[in-house]
Amino acid sequence: MIIVRPGNERGHNNLGWLDTYHTFSFDTYFDPDHMGFRQLRVINEDRVEPGDGFGTHPHRDMEIITYVLEGALEHRDSMGNGSLIQPGEVQRMSAGTGITHSEFNPSKSEPVHLLQIWILPEKKGLTPSYEQREFKAEEKRGRLRLIAATGGRDGAVTIHQDVDLYAGLLDAGERVTFSLRPDRHAWVQVARGAIVLNRVPLKAGDGASVSKETQLELTGTETAEVLVFDLA
Repeated sequence: MIIVRPGNERGHNNLGWLDTYHTFSFDTYFDPDHMGFRQLRVINEDRVEPGDGFGTHPHRDMEIITYVLEGALEHRDSMGNGSLIQPGEVQRMSAGTGITHSEFNPSKSEPVHLLQIWILPEKKGLTPSYEQREFKAEEKRGRLRLIAATGGRDGAVTIHQDVDLYAGLLDAGERVTFSLRPDRHAWVQVARGAIVLNRVPLKAGDGASVSKETQLELTGTETAEVLVFDLA
């Protein structure tokens, strides 16, 4: 069973410095029919104007993944981390018992386009931690590359939850398959371009929940970047 979450039906807020779309309920956007999917709680597609960003703010008891599509995002946090996140890099922050952080677009001319992803942790009160790794385009070209996983296997960043996150880059006509184990679910999010998922067309901004399926087939209908969440 595949249920599409159309990108043009997401929550939307434009604050001038921030243009953001919410796949699930977030902040002032509330939709009881879209509160998350399994352990996946937030997918926000953000565009931040040059020289602006999110001031210092707190988080706790959440696994937070930042995936930059275009531009660069500067990060600072109360654990002492300071970094620049660029396309191809994945940042994971476990908020645990509590952290504060800020995110800023350091460019004077170019916006930054990113996905902010929140996943519920396996338990509350984890020790806060931080990780950032690069996954080159050739690792994702024509395949699904594991970029975040329980235990950080295969070079992925570590998620403290039974979730595997894959990223793929597909050209038009290119196809990849993914086997879903029994009693597992998936969420497919199209970050850019367009694909067909098991005969269901999806375009940039669209997401889809997948349950009671054993095989996923993703075919690019134009150059596409896609995320696949394998969820308990």
